[in-house]
Amino acid sequence: MIFEKIYENFKELKEGNKKLIKEGLIDKDEALELFKIDKWRDYLKLFDIASRVRDYFKKEIEITSTIHITNICKVNPKCLYCGFAAGTSKEGYYKPFRLSDEEIKKSAIAIEESGIKRVSCSSAHGYEGKEILRALKIVKENTNLEVLVNAGADLTEKSIKELKKYGIDTICCNLETINENLFKKVKPGEELEDRIRVCKLVNKYDIELSSGLLIGIGESYEDRVEHLFYLKNELNVGEIPIMGFNPYKGTPMENHPKCSALEQAKTIAITRLLFPNIRITSPTPTIGSELVQFALLGGASNVATVIPRNHPINIKGVGNPKTGNLEDVVKMIVDLGLKPKLDWKKYEEYLEKYGNKMIVKL
Repeated sequence: MIFEKIYENFKELKEGNKKLIKEGLIDKDEALELFKIDKWRDYLKLFDIASRVRDYFKKEIEITSTIHITNICKVNPKCLYCGFAAGTSKEGYYKPFRLSDEEIKKSAIAIEESGIKRVSCSSAHGYEGKEILRALKIVKENTNLEVLVNAGADLTEKSIKELKKYGIDTICCNLETINENLFKKVKPGEELEDRIRVCKLVNKYDIELSSGLLIGIGESYEDRVEHLFYLKNELNVGEIPIMGFNPYKGTPMENHPKCSALEQAKTIAITRLLFPNIRITSPTPTIGSELVQFALLGGASNVATVIPRNHPINIKGVGNPKTGNLEDVVKMIVDLGLKPKLDWKKYEEYLEKYGNKMIVKL
């Protein structure tokens, strides 16, 4: 019965009931009911309706690449799962680094030359936003890339105003979980309220906010539902990343089980039904770069941490070191009958130079 109601709500939405875009196609109780499904028939129904909703609003699947500015992080103690900060995992960015202006410039130009149109620039904590502001200026001066920046709670009102001044497109500050006890357990050096403060400042200055969930870290389905409805009722989000826990060796959580791709796809699908028209993102390292199709089946509209062969910096994923290769991700998208959002002329030139000469024609 729940799926019949969802399809009926979707039909109403298409017929002009714009209220359903804001309210979503399901309520709190229905979201929790969907989280508890465990039969393959129900999964197929869920993925079918979520994909239809995504396709109605999103005609192309976005692809976002990455530039990591510095891993020298001043959070202490470190987050228990982190393989990004210096000294946390030998699989990750174990040695400290800080990219030069020239390295940022070369990376951004290479990403644009591959045909990708969007990049995420992220920084460790301790710079009050100055490092991502430095990156934003360089990327905007040298490319036409759309830019997301992510420094977590390490932003001030002044730095957010500066980011807006220099043309920022999206600021990401992931709450990860709004279960305060769990947040404090896995992120002992941070405070949830600091991340909420940053999210509200981003809203205050009318910049697109990206704020997502880290799932599989010990939260309940009720926690996920509360988190999604917090985003709906308390914040104005334009993007929600759904990140499944994927352990880094050498970290305190290295033996904590990986979140399955199916569980991530289910969470993405429920998020899509609650937020029909926004960007829902799946970073390749958190789902597993070879399993991106699960996210797309669930209604994701953006695949992140996608690295072209000409990227001059060795990129490690946040969540897991393995990132998504551009050609592989494009093929996965096309194999599902979806259209990647690319500059196709540049992508064909990139393939001629760096790829396998197999140019996808839509």
